[in-house]
Amino acid sequence: MNDVNGDDLVANDLVGELIVSVFRLNGRLIETGNELVLDLGLTSAWWQVLGALSLSPAPIPVAHIARNMGLSRQAVQRNVDLLAERGMVGFTPNPHHQRAKLVVLTPKGAAAVGAAKDRQRPLARRMADSIGEERIATALDVLGQIEALLSRAGACAEGPTQGDLMS
Repeated sequence: MNDVNGDDLVANDLVGELIVSVFRLNGRLIETGNELVLDLGLTSAWWQVLGALSLSPAPIPVAHIARNMGLSRQAVQRNVDLLAERGMVGFTPNPHHQRAKLVVLTPKGAAAVGAAKDRQRPLARRMADSIGEERIATALDVLGQIEALLSRAGACAEGPTQGDLMS
């Protein structure tokens, strides 16, 4: 016998639609990012790594970039290696771990991420004007709650409770 009630089905459908929408949006963001930075010699993935480095107050290892961006260490390592070949990042010794070098943004990398941000600025302004800053702030809050929930509960766990969503 199935114990699922109508409210559970509605919630499941809504969450499912949200998940698909976020996946679709992620794909569109990557595509748009690739278009914005193509002639700068970047991809969205490279821009993402350079952006993470530009936001960090100090050089960080690949594993930290991956954790901060929610990406796999291997994917970030591949991109960092390609960026290093292009002179956009370099490496420096890590006093805390001999093998895990710290990734450093070079002047060429800083210029590239700066140019990418300049290109993104008008798009961000159009989005904010169209959607509204308050609604964007609400979306950020909801996405942050979902991320925190998934981090605490794990994808295969029984699942979060309404109380988890509010904490």
